[in-house]
Amino acid sequence: MSKWVYTFGDGKAEGRADMKNLLGGKGANLAEMSSLGVPVPAGFTITTEVCTHFTQNDRTYPAGLEEQVADGVAQVEKVMGARFGDPDNPLLVSVRSGARASMPGMMDTVLNLGLNDTTVKGLIRQSNDERFAYDSYRRFVQMYGDVVLGVEHHHFEELIQDLKDDRGVDLDTDLSADDWKDLVSRFKARVEEELGRPFPEDPQEQLWGAIGAVFGSWMNNRAVTYRRLHDIPAEWGTAVNVQAMVFGNMGEDCATGVCFTRDPSTGENVFYGEYLVNAQGEDVVAGIRTPQHLTIHGKQLHGSDLPAMEETMPELFNGLCDVRAKLEAHYKDMQDMEFTIQSGKLWMLQTRTGKRTSKASLKIAVDMCREGLISETEAVDRIDPAQLDQLLHPMLDPEAEKDVLTKGLPASPGAASGKVVFSADEAEDWVKRGEKVILVRVETSPEDIGGMHCSEGILTTRGGMTSHAAVVARGMGRPCVAGAGDIRVDYKAKTFTVRGRTVGEGDVITLDGSKGEVILGSVATIQPELTGDFATLMEWVDGIRRLRVRANAETPEDAATARKFGAEGIGLCRTEHMFFDPKRIIHMRQMILADDEAGRRKALDKLLPYQRQDFVELFEIMQGLPVTVRLLDPPLHEFLPATDEEIDDVAQAAEVSPETIRAAITRLHETNPMLGWRGCRLGVSFPEIYEMQARAIFEAAVQVHKDTGETVVPEVMIPLVSSKKEVDLLRAVIDTAAKEVFDATGASVDYIVGTMIELPRAALRAAEIAETAHFFSFGTNDLTQTTLGMSRDDSGPFLQYYREKGIYEKDPFASLDINGVGELVELAAERGRKTRPDIKLGICGEHGGDPASIGFCEKNKLDYVSCSPFRVPIARLAAAQAVLGRHQDETA
Repeated sequence: MSKWVYTFGDGKAEGRADMKNLLGGKGANLAEMSSLGVPVPAGFTITTEVCTHFTQNDRTYPAGLEEQVADGVAQVEKVMGARFGDPDNPLLVSVRSGARASMPGMMDTVLNLGLNDTTVKGLIRQSNDERFAYDSYRRFVQMYGDVVLGVEHHHFEELIQDLKDDRGVDLDTDLSADDWKDLVSRFKARVEEELGRPFPEDPQEQLWGAIGAVFGSWMNNRAVTYRRLHDIPAEWGTAVNVQAMVFGNMGEDCATGVCFTRDPSTGENVFYGEYLVNAQGEDVVAGIRTPQHLTIHGKQLHGSDLPAMEETMPELFNGLCDVRAKLEAHYKDMQDMEFTIQSGKLWMLQTRTGKRTSKASLKIAVDMCREGLISETEAVDRIDPAQLDQLLHPMLDPEAEKDVLTKGLPASPGAASGKVVFSADEAEDWVKRGEKVILVRVETSPEDIGGMHCSEGILTTRGGMTSHAAVVARGMGRPCVAGAGDIRVDYKAKTFTVRGRTVGEGDVITLDGSKGEVILGSVATIQPELTGDFATLMEWVDGIRRLRVRANAETPEDAATARKFGAEGIGLCRTEHMFFDPKRIIHMRQMILADDEAGRRKALDKLLPYQRQDFVELFEIMQGLPVTVRLLDPPLHEFLPATDEEIDDVAQAAEVSPETIRAAITRLHETNPMLGWRGCRLGVSFPEIYEMQARAIFEAAVQVHKDTGETVVPEVMIPLVSSKKEVDLLRAVIDTAAKEVFDATGASVDYIVGTMIELPRAALRAAEIAETAHFFSFGTNDLTQTTLGMSRDDSGPFLQYYREKGIYEKDPFASLDINGVGELVELAAERGRKTRPDIKLGICGEHGGDPASIGFCEKNKLDYVSCSPFRVPIARLAAAQAVLGRHQDETA
């Protein structure tokens, strides 16, 4: 019989940390902690394989599970010295999810399970606290009613508020034992009213209901959205962890908290966390009460008046410090831990690799390497390439004037400006209209995930550094200010008020997530300094990677940015972007409107000096690094005027009638421009265009070589070829232009001529094309479009359905379609190398900055990738990690 249940507790465990795929992250780590002798309440894990069976077989369970769960319960009873459902000495349990990848708050949890009208009396005898027992009971009915039975949360909140109104009190803590007892009855009556059946009293029925609810929550909307945003496959499933309850809300010698072995915002090697006395864990993360700091240092740093755990519970704090040291040394990474203190005894409920900011991620990796905990390669392998994006974008200019409205907690660093919105749905709607928004909430919940993801930043008035908003924002790389307590939000009026000032929907604010500041208006930004830990890590990265990393750039600004970020050349210079300047486009239009070659050459002669200077600037900035110049690619109609006013201006400058212009526009209009008169087809039709561009390239290369002494090696790329004959014809044009320039100047430079492989036929005929081409640059943007028959600009609306139905795991325009487009790349590379063993191979589409696509390039031994300048460091890191084995099997 298959094993579906793994037990842990009392210093023993059937599972291990390396069984995350089967036990989920939480279950594997609970087992590992138990084996390490860390105090963990006993429990058992139901495997992810059961989730898969449950989802694929109409919410049914595999044979043998019921018996194994019963055995698991018996083992927990034995360790904890209590019995499930016993009226005198009841064992209560929590039922939680636990996927192999952390998904905080996305799935369902049930606490205090096993309570009913009989066992609550046993809990009173155990705790000597009737108020605590009925508070726990009402929490259970409220949570179980919502999560398992589907009675919406607001029903219970209304009843709590009604009771507080009846009693004339404001706070939950003002309610008595009799009040909570009364509320339990009201809750159960509301459940029966809503469902037409009573709340379940049988603990076994409760347990199986909760297990089913947690497995079912794997497919709830917020979990599906989170998986899509974080590329977590649906087939992984979640485990279910059933664990003995321990209580942080039994009195003043009880507490609960969340802590990190290092600061998750800065990476500093200080113990960091928050706790609450006489509370359950949900109270800390929900932001319902203001949490207290664990350490005196944390308390002083954040200006808190509340006592630290280090002061109020010094012995237990020291025990927690021992656990911190043990777990970080064991896992060799920063840990995010949850703990409960029941009647003066410390229990650890969870440990996992802690989510952290990009800055913290770099610092922790570099520091741990210097501390001897991990090696340089482990440090490099540990950084998520996508996280670097947070470090490569602007920060607030410290010299800029700021109108600071208030301060909250610096929950997730970075800076962002946007228009205020007050709901996740509004955030998504505004972003679809092209607006940048800041999501303002009293507190966020898992249902807000979509709006949080599309917002520039997040502001909450409640919650601490470990609240839902803080944890999710850090994982997403969004700036977040949490717990800005003096802000009052009015959802109905769509305003918030702070210190006598009111900010409404649509008003612009700026968040400084590093300082916790909320600023009225937009604030100027500056580029970050890429030194310190970043520079150190990048040195290690460059010592590991094999793939070269170039940038897609055609302006001096982009080229300079690319060099700053470590680009090793330009892999794609799109020359068409150079012709839209007002001084140039008039000559471009004259060339297009000319009736014959002589007229075209006259206009091209006027463009030549501009084009030459473009390449001079690029060659000087790149200082001898390779520059791949793509000759003119787009259809000519893109350069023609669109409005009547523009048509009149062009007609006057070209000394033709407006009707002539309109006739040319009509003549050049194409039904499907992507597959029309563009790319090398322009060069074949009008070779003088490519001749002018080639002349500009070589004149610029000779000039820069003479002026600077740098060795300039231009790489001239012919776009959109489908046959060797096209390459032969156009290479002859390029070679002739080179000879004429070299003869005229008495100087020469080395150069190579290659082509962009962006059509399936070019991939199939690669062996022939390589007879003439010195290099292939795979234009994976268009190769994806032409292979899939799918427009990148028009596919968004239906691609979401394809991803939901598993046709594509990822957007094929963001991450290379390995099984289709990738196979064409592999085939073209193989055939090209067979003809020309030293052929240079690279990709220059958007995929050049995608880690999974870079893994594919490493696996197939391409020579380089080229990406946008800001993604160069990401590509460098991903290329190093690909050597270490990551990213190579991530795309399907």
